[in-house]
Amino acid sequence: MRPYSRRDFLTALGWGTLAASGVQSVWGAPIHEGSQIVEAGKSISRGGPAILENGAVVQPRREIPVLRETDVLVVGGGTAGVVAALAAARAGVRVTLVERYGCFGGLWTAGLVLIVLSTHVRVGGKHQKMVHGIGDEMLARIAAMRHGAVNYGPDSKQDTTTDPEVTKYVMASMLREAGVDILLNAWVTNAVMDGNVIRGVLFESKSGCLAVKAKQVVDATGDGDVFDAAGAESVPHIHRIGLVHRLGNVPPTLDSKSLNLGSVTPVPGVRWVNMQGPQGDCLDIETLTQCELDGREAIWRRVKEIQESAGGEQVFVLDVASQLGVRASRTLAGMEELRLEDWKQEKQYPDVIGIGGDYEFIPGRGCPIPYGVLVPNSIDNLLAAGRCVAADNTMLNYTRLIAPCMLTGHAAGAAAALAVTSNVAPREVEVPVLQDMLRQQKAYLG
Repeated sequence: MRPYSRRDFLTALGWGTLAASGVQSVWGAPIHEGSQIVEAGKSISRGGPAILENGAVVQPRREIPVLRETDVLVVGGGTAGVVAALAAARAGVRVTLVERYGCFGGLWTAGLVLIVLSTHVRVGGKHQKMVHGIGDEMLARIAAMRHGAVNYGPDSKQDTTTDPEVTKYVMASMLREAGVDILLNAWVTNAVMDGNVIRGVLFESKSGCLAVKAKQVVDATGDGDVFDAAGAESVPHIHRIGLVHRLGNVPPTLDSKSLNLGSVTPVPGVRWVNMQGPQGDCLDIETLTQCELDGREAIWRRVKEIQESAGGEQVFVLDVASQLGVRASRTLAGMEELRLEDWKQEKQYPDVIGIGGDYEFIPGRGCPIPYGVLVPNSIDNLLAAGRCVAADNTMLNYTRLIAPCMLTGHAAGAAAALAVTSNVAPREVEVPVLQDMLRQQKAYLG
């Protein structure tokens, strides 16, 4: 079969002829007419089945087909990964973005963590914006859509909260406008290495195991899956694992605190409810499974209590996050580490790549982030972005927030593009040139 195109999708909906026909709502032919027997297409890249040898499961050696070759490969389509891909594409290099789910935004959207913390610094009752550039452009586009955001704008004294579906749509639109090559439903499982230099990744999908070769790779997986596979040093963490949900039809008269009705969203009558959850190993499949099951049970038990309260009879579960609320699993051992003590001492970084807003344990002053927290100690052609950058056990609770993820993603994407055009490893990038590029893309560096 020929490759599927965007035009095919519009034609299938009947939208390609709407203007000519004057039809207002066309959703294609009857669904049973959509099936068709075709000739066998390309074979699935599995390399044959695994075999048993003396009771052990052994996978045969095989050649992995290369699906793409690109300049900058971004692994992970959460906040940091999307901003990284946009920054690199706007710098003029070829960019491929690989995401394990079918949408963008990670915990911000699929995880339903809808509040964008640490975009501003609060001083003397004033709200000073710290997050500019691509991150703020994204927020502005979300806020411009109906029910896209609340508490966004120069007069707001609170952090912005966004709608997850609007955010997914805006992210996808921005990536397509920038010409980013996108691969969804692709779970990266290993690195392609040449000594201590990463040359690409392997990923599993419905098409089997495939490879993407790249000149530079940005690990925006959140869990540092790529730099771990590449052999970079890292620091393991355990943290609380929650499962977020949204409630619908919530009357404004209900006591939101006593009933734990969560926080406002851009949609009237809808609230999002966070969950701290138990502390556990976020890289252990049995722990993740148990948290998913227990979290869902706890949500429905609590909703039953709300529905049995006066005025809460019509409250319902709108949705439960399709992605567990993993807060931390591993962080990079980088050339620098973001430390709480350094913030307290007001350490100045000559390689600053962004300044984030304040947070509960760093109040009243912005938080500068150095370039070195993105760069591994020993692996070349690789950068980290998002919650897995190098940070101490307290500051990782800052770098995992949405706004700081925007900053580290922006810097990682720009640095990866600069490394490609300069033909150097990320650790050899000229920081003043990188800072100039970030400023040109309207980032705030102080």
